[in-house]
Amino acid sequence: MSRIMLQVAGMLVVLLVLINSIYVIDQAEQGIVVQFGEPIGEVVDTPGLHWKLPFIQEVRRYDRRMLAWDGDVSQIPTLGREFVVVDTTARYRIADPLQFLRSVRDEAGARTRLDDIIDSVARDIVSGTNLEEIVRSADWQVNLAEVKEVAEQEGVAVEQLDLEKPKKGRGKLEQEMLGAASRLMPGLGIELIDVRIKRINYIDSVRTQVESRMIAERQSIAERFRSEGQGRSQEILGDMERELLRIRSEGERKAKEIRGRADAEATRIYGQAYGKDPEFYKFFKTLESFDAIGPNSTLMLDADSDYFRYLDSSRRR
Repeated sequence: MSRIMLQVAGMLVVLLVLINSIYVIDQAEQGIVVQFGEPIGEVVDTPGLHWKLPFIQEVRRYDRRMLAWDGDVSQIPTLGREFVVVDTTARYRIADPLQFLRSVRDEAGARTRLDDIIDSVARDIVSGTNLEEIVRSADWQVNLAEVKEVAEQEGVAVEQLDLEKPKKGRGKLEQEMLGAASRLMPGLGIELIDVRIKRINYIDSVRTQVESRMIAERQSIAERFRSEGQGRSQEILGDMERELLRIRSEGERKAKEIRGRADAEATRIYGQAYGKDPEFYKFFKTLESFDAIGPNSTLMLDADSDYFRYLDSSRRR
């Protein structure tokens, strides 16, 4: 039993030594064998199984692919003294693993160094550049006809707008950042592939001022539109009142013409009737006047009045 146990123990020791002697390098990796903290031999970049001394040597693995770096958001003043928030990003590759190991040891150390280098380069370049150069690209073009049309609609003079094409543009500034930061990379074993500005915005206090100014401009434009609308409304109401007065005047004129023609026709008919029997006409008009006399009324009649004459003639009959 003890011999079997010894054999099993020996096999376990051999297996443990074998396991600690073999390591695998993936296609996306490159490795460095380190003994007591110092690199041994060349960089191992061939995928597959490899050997090392067990227990006293270890393998540091580094990614061969492109790695991403995201910087902290920074407040930077531009050349025109506008404080902006700049968010930058970069892509890099570990070009020299041995130098990388000696300078920054691992990716965490690389990110720390990139924070210092790229942030300082971005701050230097942004602070020496106008805001228009940062936010516009070199191929930025403006349709002047559309701009003039919008400016006229909003009541803004085209001369007040900055329509000048940028001298550098955002792409050129990013290339300058890449060049300035790349000059500091060889000592780190890092190849910087590109540097990009992800986002640019005003700081909170400036953004509040800009928003307030934009709101004030929008309100002034809205007030101008309201005043123009009210003026147009008054103009329409005035035209409507004049048209209404014209229609009423025309209606009253036509009504008077119709009444006049009706009165003339009635007078003509009365005249014809009077001409046929004047005496009957006078008698009829006299009888009509009796409608104005109420019941139990007393009349004082003159002997020459028509009432008395007709009453007296009817009495004689």
